[in-house]
Amino acid sequence: MSSFYDLVLERRSIRSYSSKPVPLEDVEDVIRTALEAPSAKNLQPWEIIIVQDEKRRKRLAEIAGRQEFVGEAPIILAPVATEPERVMTCDIPAYAVDLSILVTHMMLRAAEKGLGTCWIGAFDSQEAADELGVPAGRKVFTLLPLGYPAKKPERRPRKDFDDVVSWEQYGQNRQEDA
Repeated sequence: MSSFYDLVLERRSIRSYSSKPVPLEDVEDVIRTALEAPSAKNLQPWEIIIVQDEKRRKRLAEIAGRQEFVGEAPIILAPVATEPERVMTCDIPAYAVDLSILVTHMMLRAAEKGLGTCWIGAFDSQEAADELGVPAGRKVFTLLPLGYPAKKPERRPRKDFDDVVSWEQYGQNRQEDA
């Protein structure tokens, strides 16, 4: 990959993993890179659980609506929000923003290393917390399988720029100079 834009274009959500083990140095590198992510007030309100144990990975796959591919990945990363009750002035939960940035950094670094990920939102956060021994007052934000893709899926269609971008006010098209 020659540029950041190329990396973004190449990254895919992987739902089929090879059994090839991921070197722990690569797992740690993915996390160390993500720890440089910005967060509101630089509070870094996160912790990350690395899950390698096959039985625990299979249990997390069950908790994720029986999505078997989650447990097939040799690693599952479980980012945990340490301050899930904090809300920003704009009325958005701070952890949702902060941990989204963290996870995006992990996904992009993993892709750069030839590893696949898939952001899992369909899971029971409390069941995952119980399985992982997460204490009360913290919240499992997502499950992020990590491993080598068994196959690379095709790029999915994206919405056109002009269909999602407004200028100055909602629904206003760009005004071209006459």
